[in-house]
Amino acid sequence: MAKDSTAHPTSGPPTNLPERLDLLYEEAGQPRFGLPPVLATAYGGDLGFTLPCVYANFVASIDGVVALGPEYPSSGSVISGRKPADRFVMGLLRACADAVLIGAGTLRASPRHRWTPDHVCPQAAPDFAELRRSLRRATQPQLVVVTASGDLPTEHPALQSGALVATTLDGTRRLDGRLPPACTVLTTSEGSTVRMIDILAALHTHGHTTVLTEGGPHLIGNLLGEGLLDELFLTTSPVLAGRADTSRPGLIAGLELLPKQPAWMDLISARRRDSHLFLRYRLRLSDAGVSLRSTVAI
Repeated sequence: MAKDSTAHPTSGPPTNLPERLDLLYEEAGQPRFGLPPVLATAYGGDLGFTLPCVYANFVASIDGVVALGPEYPSSGSVISGRKPADRFVMGLLRACADAVLIGAGTLRASPRHRWTPDHVCPQAAPDFAELRRSLRRATQPQLVVVTASGDLPTEHPALQSGALVATTLDGTRRLDGRLPPACTVLTTSEGSTVRMIDILAALHTHGHTTVLTEGGPHLIGNLLGEGLLDELFLTTSPVLAGRADTSRPGLIAGLELLPKQPAWMDLISARRRDSHLFLRYRLRLSDAGVSLRSTVAI
């Protein structure tokens, strides 16, 4: 894989955005959306996806922890150290997406969060809006919350603003009359679990072909289990989280891959800001259709 020497702008970053990411490596021939100049300068190059695409974005400690447990709300911010560069990348990836897909556990663990680009990087809001206009995206990505049980904090501000809730028939019954008017329920299953392929098919019928997932580990396990994940953006934060008596999950929960079904990924981009690494992987085509099924009920 060759480095793309043309993807690193030489001008300095605008003063209202984080310092430019250093491009360490990028596989040549990547698709490009044509980022607005301000965003391209801050990111250290262009960004794009081969459509349709399902891509994940996570931050992990050096020892592989992505969440600290239910007693620590918004633990991803703790792991990342709330570094501006990480929040910028999070916002940029949201700005590229038609829809942002999360599980009910992620919603409960982030009681005040909104899954919009400007929520995590408000100083780039005008540039994110310009990018979305150029891509003919809606003003904000569609938030999609997956819950098999229907157990949701219906007072959550993200639900108050409007979301698509994908659930089972039992979950639909549980949520009847409880969701804010701005929400829409998508009943995808009469059983006790939801299938991600059904949710993505429904999103595609609405033109949502660029789907970002921000978790959690159970949700990404379901996507991998059904062979539906295309790419992974992983921020490695220079911190050790540790594990003691509490459960601190890694990237995937509810699904075992090694040793029988390894899901190998290729590194297609690497960036750095100080000691944070911003890595982009693509699932190898030979591993994208593994016939696995996760049994996790979100």
